Parts: sequence; structure tokens; C-alpha cells
Amino acid sequence: MREIVLDTETTGLDPAQGHRLVEFAGLELLDRVPTGRHLHFFACPERDMPGEAEAVHGLSAAFLADKPRFAEMAGALLDFIGDAMLVAHNAPFDMRFLNAELERAGWPPLSPMRVIDTLELARRALPGAKHSLDALCTRFGIDRSARVQHGALIDAELLAEVYVELTGGRQIGFDLMLTNVAANDGPPPVRELVPPRDFPVAADELAAHLAFVQGIKDSIWARLAPKRHAAPQ
Repeated sequence: MREIVLDTETTGLDPAQGHRLVEFAGLELLDRVPTGRHLHFFACPERDMPGEAEAVHGLSAAFLADKPRFAEMAGALLDFIGDAMLVAHNAPFDMRFLNAELERAGWPPLSPMRVIDTLELARRALPGAKHSLDALCTRFGIDRSARVQHGALIDAELLAEVYVELTGGRQIGFDLMLTNVAANDGPPPVRELVPPRDFPVAADELAAHLAFVQGIKDSIWARLAPKRHAAPQ
């Protein structure tokens, strides 16, 4: 199965208020394994950059001024994601901005039916825990030391690791034996059973156990093996 783990950075919280997407990153997974293929670009927002947004991701209006507009990158983005499922953390936020930019560029919107929200996965899997990307990285032992500020590429890379952990880790399914058999083109190996061994018990251990059993009212040992656990005559 092909999936694209994605993240975006923006000038604000709501495209309906004129905010724009300024960075996109998407990483390709095949059967939950990163392939190394990715798409990453910055986009000129054609507007100012609010100070509070720049403090989060560090992208200034001056830095973005000579970057391509989103409309120039939309075709490459749609070619890259193809018909893959899309994975994002707090996906409605990213999808609102992506669809607003696609609509502005004259492209049809992406369907919400093809989106997996890792925030919702985390809430179901870890009720009562913290569900931010940082908190999930800490929980799963994922190194996030390179994440000094928010950035679409580093966040997508971390999210890909978190997503794998939330969906069962690297081993998805239980077909290892079948895979090995197919690879070796032969029957599965036959395991030889080890013959049972007797483990003798010392007399003092037996006496201590008998004393313990006799001290229990209506002992199950006494009911199941009354002769063995009866008091000596």
C-alpha cells in the first residue's frame, strides 16, 4: 500500500482569513516503509508573514519572496501524491490549506476520505496521554533533537516514524513463516521436540510445601490430590 506522510507550514491558522501555505513536505511509504522518495518545496505566500507565525517556523517574508507560487508547484504535488492515502497530524488543518491553495490554482480539492489523521489515531490508542508530535516522539523513543523549530520536512520525517509505531510497528501482520517458505521454495522446517525431563524435589521442599498446603482452608491441592497432600499417619 502506498501512503504519503505530509506536513505544511502556513502564515496563520485559517485560509478563509487570507492565510497561505508557505511550505509543503511529503514522504512516500510503501507498506509502512519509507522509500526515500519525497517532495519538499517552499511557496511565496504573496502576502506578509505575521510575527507569531514566523516565530513558529522561522520562515520570513524576505526568505519566501523569490520562491515559486503554490500554483506553480500544484501539478508536481498532485503527480507526486497520485492516488495514495494521505497521512497527517491534525489532518483537517493541513487539508484546509492544501484544498484552499488547489482551489485558488484551479485544481479540484483532495477528498477527506483518503486522509488518515494520526492525531485521531493517537487519541484512540493512547487515551489520556499527550498527543502532540513532540509528546509522541518521546513516548516512542524517536529522536527529535533536530527539530529546533517547526518545519514541514523534519515534521513529516518524524511523523512517518510515529505513524509506523501507531499502526503496529515495523512488523505489520504475521506472515514471516510464509515469506520464508516462499523465498526458500520448500516446506517449513520441522521442529524437534525436546523429551520431557524429571526435576527431582528435595525432601525438605516437599515437607515445606505440605505444611503450606495444610495451612490453607479447603485447599484446591487437597481436593485434587488428597492422598499426596494428606497429613502423614
